[in-house]
Amino acid sequence: MNKVLLPVLVIAVLIAFYEQDKEQPNVLITAGAVIVFMYCMMRLSARTPSKNQNEDDDKL
Repeated sequence: MNKVLLPVLVIAVLIAFYEQDKEQPNVLITAGAVIVFMYCMMRLSARTPSKNQNEDDDKL
């Protein structure tokens, strides 16, 4: 899954920047690219373990 998310993330960023470079940028395309980017970042960051995980376990 990680191998799929990184290219999709890069493509979304490129589309958003390309669309903003136009004289009349389409807001819906830019918003869609930002939503895809945020979704991919959410999925990638969900796999990163918390650095305070051991401290949270000790409090219980």
